[in-house]
Amino acid sequence: MTEILQAISKYNLWDGNSFDFGIERPLYHQKIIDLLGSRVIKVITGMRRVGKSYIARQVAQSLIRDGVKGKNIFMLNKEFTELDSVQTYKDLDNLLKAYLDEIAPKGKVYLFLDEIQDVDEWEKTVNSYSQDYTRDFEIFLTGSNSKMLSGELSTKLSGRFVILETYSLSFGEYIDFHKEESLTRQSYIRYLGDGGMPALREFGSAESKRNYVSSLKDTILLKDIVARHNIRYPKLLESLFGYLINNASNIISINNIANYYKKNAQREGASYETIAQYVGYMEEAFLVHRCERYDMKGKAVLSGPCKFYINDLCFHNYLYKGFGFGLGYSLENSIFLDLKRAGFNVYVGKLMNKEVDFVAIKDERKVYIQVAYTLHSEDPDMQKKIIQREYSPLEGIRDNWEKLVISLDESPMEPKDGIKNIQAWNLCGIL
Repeated sequence: MTEILQAISKYNLWDGNSFDFGIERPLYHQKIIDLLGSRVIKVITGMRRVGKSYIARQVAQSLIRDGVKGKNIFMLNKEFTELDSVQTYKDLDNLLKAYLDEIAPKGKVYLFLDEIQDVDEWEKTVNSYSQDYTRDFEIFLTGSNSKMLSGELSTKLSGRFVILETYSLSFGEYIDFHKEESLTRQSYIRYLGDGGMPALREFGSAESKRNYVSSLKDTILLKDIVARHNIRYPKLLESLFGYLINNASNIISINNIANYYKKNAQREGASYETIAQYVGYMEEAFLVHRCERYDMKGKAVLSGPCKFYINDLCFHNYLYKGFGFGLGYSLENSIFLDLKRAGFNVYVGKLMNKEVDFVAIKDERKVYIQVAYTLHSEDPDMQKKIIQREYSPLEGIRDNWEKLVISLDESPMEPKDGIKNIQAWNLCGIL
């Protein structure tokens, strides 16, 4: 066996090896299982450390349980130092040929290529194997850059792929990971104050969690953005990340950000063009998500100012907690991520001079959502004002799609004019 195959054999299932497959995440696992048997390339994308590699390994484990021989599964993770020499598509092709010659699998071969974006021109080898009609290959890719799921990927793979975008833990998954028995307000607030990164459960103290999140942030900024795009102003990039966290849930524009730096920070390089570029890079790395405005009367997406939500609350909770980002804003950010996990396209609703927190659209379903920390108050007049403030944007919508007010109240309100009050910890059950 060649030296590199020998080195990576411990990461494969060729000789009856077994390793940590993690806690299964049915939301993603089943979607991939449903695609098994097709030659379409399965692309698993998402921010670093959200669990893409575990999901891929769990699929491989399912194949073994279903009778596939271990030698018919090839698993490559470009982050392992043993694979530093695999730099280009030719290196990858040579490694795969060595595997086919020396391990000599018979029948269908399953290729799991992890963090594939780190191989230069990887698509040439992937395309070659996906189209090879002399052998039967089924290919799974993971990557931490959203360009893998944009027009760039469409060009590279000529449409022969399916995308599964992964996120950090939902509240239900968080409960499973922490072995709690029920969904409660108390556990949900703990979830908001912790974050959904799977590895956080391994750390006991706030300091160790903070160190982990800081390391994760640095890895994404430096490896996925600074190194990949030859960033000239890395301090500006990190400052922008903090700015977006500080302004999560606020309508902002690139002009707003540029004017802020011009008037207050005077950060070197903070031009409109540079800021727009850097924000785009953070979106590509899944650090933040853009939420465009949606004209509910004209049924059109509006360009210009929008909202940005962070990909996981841990960045705020452990790195930027001093910023003006209260529990209500954390709740709104969490609801946005719930909707994205469920496959909705999510927008900020605009109707005349009113704003609806979210317009969520998926296939033939549309849901209008307001998010409120609470609808209750000990003062009856104040409670009346709160209800009026949260319900009036939904009451102005003249159609029959679902309308929800999501809150952290222990006791939900009765439905009002077709508008339902849903407790945040129960949302996933109706999406």
